[in-house]
Amino acid sequence: MKIAEIKELATTDLVDRIEAETANYNQMVINHSISPLENPAQIKQLRRTIARMKTELRQRELNNK
Repeated sequence: MKIAEIKELATTDLVDRIEAETANYNQMVINHSISPLENPAQIKQLRRTIARMKTELRQRELNNK
């Protein structure tokens, strides 16, 4: 997910998306520990996407204060 797409999301949608992606990330890590994924770079990409979403959420919190 690109930064422009993240900025277009509403704050409530962003929070929901972070929760969903975090659950997906945790499941992916567990699956990878049991049997290796075809593309383990997906884990890194998903972790960075979650970080981008959290950064945008934090910026919104700071701008509203």
